[in-house]
Amino acid sequence: MAANRARFYVYILSNKSRTIYVGVTNDLESRVASHKAGIGSEFTNKYRINRLVYFEDFASVTEAIAREKEIKTWIRCRKLALIESVNPTWDDLADRFRQFPSGECASFAVWLSSPSSL
Repeated sequence: MAANRARFYVYILSNKSRTIYVGVTNDLESRVASHKAGIGSEFTNKYRINRLVYFEDFASVTEAIAREKEIKTWIRCRKLALIESVNPTWDDLADRFRQFPSGECASFAVWLSSPSSL
């Protein structure tokens, strides 16, 4: 993959009580850092939602926004099943960013999807 190729992400954040937030961004690391710093959004700041528990990457912003909207229409148990399909222990996936050079979330996504990664 070319280093300058744009990537877009749909992500799900949670807190300790598993309140969830679905968002879209073109810079997953920075967006998650903003949420962790309490400047992501009023909702995530109010409920201390700052753990990255799920994400998908897309080549097109249109695809990412469509997926975000789709997930937002789902009932809660379906969203939980999506998270648990790749992250059954609800680990903060942002803790693993440091294993990859800055801007390589796509490589992280490939690594995360491997069965032995979690």
